[in-house]
Amino acid sequence: MKKITKKQTLILLSIGMSVIAISQIFSQFIELSDFAKGSFMGIGLGLLLTSLIFGNFKAVQ
Repeated sequence: MKKITKKQTLILLSIGMSVIAISQIFSQFIELSDFAKGSFMGIGLGLLLTSLIFGNFKAVQ
């Protein structure tokens, strides 16, 4: 698979962390089912891993 740009990588990282954080906040105030909790965590972790695996983290030379 092709590499994604650094900007796209940072966007995926921030969205993934936001999804995980929002799911944790919602689970404190609203009773979510185990399926919903797991889905949000899975989506967030999937975005984080995708950005880390396919991201372009090479330094400018």
